[in-house]
Amino acid sequence: MNEQELFYVLALQKVELVGDIVAKKLINHIGNAQDVFKAKPSQLSSIDGIGSVLIQNLKNDQVFKKAEAELKFITQNNIDTAFFKDDNYPEKLKHCIDGPVLLFTSGNINLANRKIISIVGTRQITPQGTEFCKKLIADLAPLDPIIISGFAYGVDIVAHQVAMENNLQTIGVVAHGLNQIYPSAHKKYVAKMEENGGFITEFWSSSNPDKENFVRRNRIVAGMSEATIVIESADKGGSLITANMANDYNRDVFAVPGRTTDKYSQGCNNLIKTQKANLLTSAADLIYILNWDIEEKPKAIQKQLFVSLNDEEQKVYDFLQQNGKELMDIIALRCDFPIFKISGILLNMELKGVIRPLPGKLFEAI
Repeated sequence: MNEQELFYVLALQKVELVGDIVAKKLINHIGNAQDVFKAKPSQLSSIDGIGSVLIQNLKNDQVFKKAEAELKFITQNNIDTAFFKDDNYPEKLKHCIDGPVLLFTSGNINLANRKIISIVGTRQITPQGTEFCKKLIADLAPLDPIIISGFAYGVDIVAHQVAMENNLQTIGVVAHGLNQIYPSAHKKYVAKMEENGGFITEFWSSSNPDKENFVRRNRIVAGMSEATIVIESADKGGSLITANMANDYNRDVFAVPGRTTDKYSQGCNNLIKTQKANLLTSAADLIYILNWDIEEKPKAIQKQLFVSLNDEEQKVYDFLQQNGKELMDIIALRCDFPIFKISGILLNMELKGVIRPLPGKLFEAI
């Protein structure tokens, strides 16, 4: 997108009654933002949902002054942009009807052909939640996923920190313009994050971190991710809004279970209980449910002559040898293992090169 096109998209964003859905509808029908302003009223009124008041609002010249000021900020601060039709716009977010028409980014963000997951949760993360988050990301690190979160206190900043420690790209989706950092205590992480990852927002430099902005930004967190993981949450909270949005977008949602008496496990337990989230006990659960391919190393795919299996793995191996290809659920049932445990056993066996996964959650012995 060149500077002139960007200018008119910015202006269109400031027209009253034009939100993301309407802006995308206008651009898709007319061709581009500049032509929207030049279009005849008869042409605009033929578009479903476009009325006379909105058409009149398009004649307000004040939007161009606002666009000019924001464009100046963008160019002076080397802010990158992602238009909803551009290749650098998050691919999965393109399929969300209410996705932003324009995103502002900073840092070194590369979303092309990558596994993207979001990790969210309470701002009062417990030591148990911190340890689970650390182990989860460390176990996923060989698959090189991008870790998305909201750069807030608690689960968000822990997820960003651990991702950086494991040299993973991590992106903070913020609820304000890129002219500020909120919370200010997290300024110390900005430079490191922008080395491998960075920040995304839909908000102009004139926007402050208002309460309603946090709810709006949650749809970006949920929409651009393949799956959303809730580490810890009370029975109400922003992370549950993100989880519900992910469900609305038909994305996978995972929640970490906890004791029924723990305040910050209630939200996760409720998501699992109401079947709005998959139960997550390890990285293996996520890998199998999302059907991620494990990059096989030469030593791992060769069946070793003296491979070492523990009693549980041997039981599964013997079953598969006798029965051939079988579903994960059937393996768990016949071998008398709970589902959450069998996924970890199968992953270890696959890494040892004694079984291989097949389409449809089938497995067979090698």
